Parts: sequence; C-alpha cells; structure tokens
Amino acid sequence: MNRCHLVHVTEFQYDGPVSESYNEVRLRPLHDDVQSCLSFRLATVPQARSTSYQDYFGNWVHQFNVLGEHRHLRIEAESVVLLHAPPPLLSGGLALAELDTLRAQIMEDHYEFLAASKYVPHLSRVTALVRRAEAASGGLAGGFVQAASDLVHEQFRYEKGATHVHSSIEDALSSGAGVCQDFAHLLLAIVRLRGLPGRYVSGYLTPGDVDADGAPVLDVIGGQASHAWMEVFLPGSGWAAFDPTLGAPVSWRHVRVAYGRDYGDVAPVRGVYKGHAGQRLSVDVRLRPVVDGDGHEQWQETAAGPPEPATDSLDARQQQPQQQQQ
Repeated sequence: MNRCHLVHVTEFQYDGPVSESYNEVRLRPLHDDVQSCLSFRLATVPQARSTSYQDYFGNWVHQFNVLGEHRHLRIEAESVVLLHAPPPLLSGGLALAELDTLRAQIMEDHYEFLAASKYVPHLSRVTALVRRAEAASGGLAGGFVQAASDLVHEQFRYEKGATHVHSSIEDALSSGAGVCQDFAHLLLAIVRLRGLPGRYVSGYLTPGDVDADGAPVLDVIGGQASHAWMEVFLPGSGWAAFDPTLGAPVSWRHVRVAYGRDYGDVAPVRGVYKGHAGQRLSVDVRLRPVVDGDGHEQWQETAAGPPEPATDSLDARQQQPQQQQQ
C-alpha cells in the first residue's frame, strides 16, 4: 500500500474583468475497497463557498460560484489518499463465444458503457482492430482486452500536441498518435464494439522506478501526473483495469478520481463566466508519493503550459479549454 499527498491547482487569468462565474469540479479521489480518500480540501481565490454531491457514476462533484468582478480564478484541491495494490487479473474466464450469448443481458445492464459517445463514436475503422485483438485473444474475453490494450500501446505513438482536449478517436486514428486520453478512448472503442462494457477512468499516476533505458516513467509518457486509463466489465469476474498508455498493469501508482463514459463525463474543471475578456489556463499538479528509503517524502512537481488566450467575443463563455489528460 502507499500513501499519497496530492495538490492540484488550476488557474484562470482573464485579460479583463469577468463576473458571474459558475463552476463545477471533479477533483476528489474515489473511496472504495482499493483506494481510501483520507482527506480532501477545496479552496478558491476569490473565496467561494462550495456544495457537493455524487453524480450518476458515483463521482464527487463540487460546485461554487464567484459572482463579483474578478480577473483571476484559482482552484486548489488537496487530497491524501491511501492506495492498495489492485487484485490480480483472473486467468481463464469467459470465452468470447459465450460472451456473444450474453449480449442482450449485458446491454440491458450496462447500456451507458456500450453506447457510442462524443469522444468514443462507433466507427467502422475500429473493426480491423477488433479482429486483430480477437486473433490474439486465445478465445477468451480477458485475453481479448489484454490483446486490444497491447495493440493500442504498440500501434499508436504517444505524442503531445497530436490531439487536443476535445479530440475524439477519429483524430487519433487519423494521425496514429495521441496522449493517454486518446489511448483510453481507443481501447474503449475496441472493447465496446466487441460487446464488452468499458468505462473511462480519470486520475493521476504517481512517480515510479526508471525504465530499462534509465528514463523516469513519467517522462516516458509525457511528464504529467494527470492521467487516464479504462476499465472493462468481464462477466463473471467484474471490472478490470487496463492502461494502454503505459502498456503495463494498473497498480498502486494509479490514483482514481472519476469514472465516466468518456472524458466528457469527468472533466476536472468546467464552468462558464460572463464578460468579454479572454482567458488563459494553467494547471499544476504536485504529489508526494511513497516514503523513500530514508523515511522522507519528496514532492514531485509537474506543470502544464497554458494555451493561447481565447479570442471569441461572446458575452457568456465556457471556462474552457480544459486540461488534456496526458
């Protein structure tokens, strides 16, 4: 097990006064059998009182409003999470042929995780990937998902800037590249087309050991602690997690924050404001992972560069673009 201290800071800088800012955030880590959220604190500048609730998928949502004029909005979420090693994937399991006989029942129980969504449309171009994963599956549903995850990891390049926060799988399929958000969406498209329910997972990846080339793992996948992967429902076994970006099993390094059909359900911060000013977004994630060999905990910092300021002239504007999950 591992204790992790997380601080996620989102800042909006406006090039003029804005007002009536209405916001919601999904930044509180999940609390369940394999992960315990020991504490959570949300603070904003300007100061605002927040309310919270759990959405349809069980994610914690905090809402707050800043009504007066302001030129800067800072949102800081601080959490302490206790992580446990996830259970190993079961060997054997359901055969793909048997899965086909359960299709109607699975569709009734998990329709929202099988239906097409904004980021994960049902595309004929995915069929070839489904067939290749089937051929390498050994005839088992679990083997199919592992083969599909390996296929995404091996066939698509990790490349920051190849896609953007609003990209669907069409962009990654066309370019052959993307970031973890795209890799998770691609794997979801493959398993859903084969009749297996899949859900998007938003969270963080804590620093790990160096890889075979001596490079830190986080540098290999882009240097951002913000991360995304997916989980698939295997009848008879339950939900199992796969990380096609890392190409490795999901472990205690993965801190889960929210589940959804795709990124659109779990965006960390979203909102609207009133005013003609453009905005500039910056995101900084700091985490303090495992106690080292000397009994000390060290901060690991990452920072996302801000996009260009918005240029449209609408009176009411979205607090977007969001941070793409790297």
